[in-house]
Amino acid sequence: MLPAPDRSRRGAVRDRMLSQASLPIAGNRTERRLLASIHDVGPRFEREVDQLADRLSRHLGGPRFAMLVVPDHWGQAPLVGARAFQAKLRDWATSGVEMFVHGWTHRDDNPTKGFKARHMTAGEGEFSALPQAEALRRMTEGRALIEDITGAPVAGFIAPAWLYSPGAMAALGEAGFAMAEDHMQVWRPADGAVLARGPVVTWASRSRSRIRSSLAFAALARTALRPLGTLRIAVHPGDTSVPALLDSIDASFAAATRTRAVGRYSDLVKRN
Repeated sequence: MLPAPDRSRRGAVRDRMLSQASLPIAGNRTERRLLASIHDVGPRFEREVDQLADRLSRHLGGPRFAMLVVPDHWGQAPLVGARAFQAKLRDWATSGVEMFVHGWTHRDDNPTKGFKARHMTAGEGEFSALPQAEALRRMTEGRALIEDITGAPVAGFIAPAWLYSPGAMAALGEAGFAMAEDHMQVWRPADGAVLARGPVVTWASRSRSRIRSSLAFAALARTALRPLGTLRIAVHPGDTSVPALLDSIDASFAAATRTRAVGRYSDLVKRN
C-alpha cells in the first residue's frame, strides 16, 4: 500500500509557489488568463511541432498559443531554405499564433558553463553566458529572419532554457522587444516592468527522474497555481515521445481551461 500523502508538505510547497508568484490574485474566470506556448519550433522538430499544435488547438479552441522559433537549431536545421516550414510559420502567424524569437541555435557553446546551464539544461542555454554584443547580434538577426518569413512583428524574445547572462539582459533593452520571459516571470525590457509572475508549468523528457519530477510538479500546479491571475503552460517537442507526459499535458490544459480564459501574450502589454 502506498503511504498517505503528506498534506502538510503539499501545503508548504503550495505556499512557497504562491509566495514566488506575488502579483495580485484574480477572482473569476474572465480575470484569470491562460497563456500556452510551444517551444523549439523549427524544421528539426517539424513532426513533433505539428502534433503539439494540433493537440493544443483541440484544448484551446483553435491555434491560440505562442510559438518559440529557433532559426537554426544546433546549427543543423536552418530556417533559411526550409521553404515548406516557412510556409507553415506564415500560416500559423496568419491564424493568430504569436511568434517569439527563441535564440539562434539553442546551443550553449560556452566551455565553462555555470551551475544553471549545467544542471537545468543539456547544453541548451545558448544565452546563459553570451556577452552583450553577441547576444544583441543573435537577437537582431533572429528577429529579422522570423519577421521576414511571417510578414508580422514578433511578440518578443525568450531565451533557450529561460537562461540569460547579464549581457543578454542588457541586449534585451537595446533590441527593443516588447516583452521577454524567464521561468518565473514575463517582463517589459524597456523599463523592467513585470507583466506576469509565477512559475511556468512545463515537462521534461530527458530522463526518468526528470519525467517523474515534472509529472509531480504539473499535478501539484493544477491546484496550487489556481489563484494566479496568469498561468503559463509550455510544451516541448520531446514531450511527444512520452505518453505519460502527453496525458499530464492533457490534464493540465483541461483543468486550466475550466477556470481560465485563453489569452495572448500581447494582452499583457495592453493591460500594463
